Amino acid sequence: MIWLLWERGYKLKKEKKGQVIAELRNEFDKAKAVIFTDYRGLTVAELSELRRLLRDRDIKYRVVKNTLAKIASQDTPVSGAKDIMKGPAGIAISHEDPVMTVKKILGYSKKNEKLRVTSGIIEGKLCAVEDIRAIAELPPREVQLSILAGVFQASISKCLAALNAMINSFAYAMNALKTKREA
Repeated sequence: MIWLLWERGYKLKKEKKGQVIAELRNEFDKAKAVIFTDYRGLTVAELSELRRLLRDRDIKYRVVKNTLAKIASQDTPVSGAKDIMKGPAGIAISHEDPVMTVKKILGYSKKNEKLRVTSGIIEGKLCAVEDIRAIAELPPREVQLSILAGVFQASISKCLAALNAMINSFAYAMNALKTKREA
């Protein structure tokens, strides 16, 4: 509710600002990905479309005053981004898969060039736009986990095959020894 009032241009009183800061700090503490964007030029309908697109993946998109965001970022993983919080900022916050967050934001920015990604914090590390684009090229988390499982399975299979070959060699040697002694 407080976000809605601020976004509609209402001035926040001191206690409301404190509540916004507390909410933002809580979001920043739990966030795996925080993407900073410049939303200038987007219409209300376009912002609503972006929020709807991101909401499907439990990603929150907030338009926040930089002063409040700077205060809220203190003592959180986002504190390294204080210097880049300049001008109007839209912040996408995700508590889940950071790769999917980056893909969704960059996908929308390709569709609507008015939205520009300026930087981000991915799992506590400050990332430039180039880094964010590189992260977007990664496969989703589920695919990465399946690749990792395949690697483990392949190495276990090779180990079992080597053990099986050793046992077979021993059995063949014992059989050959038995045949030689019988003859």
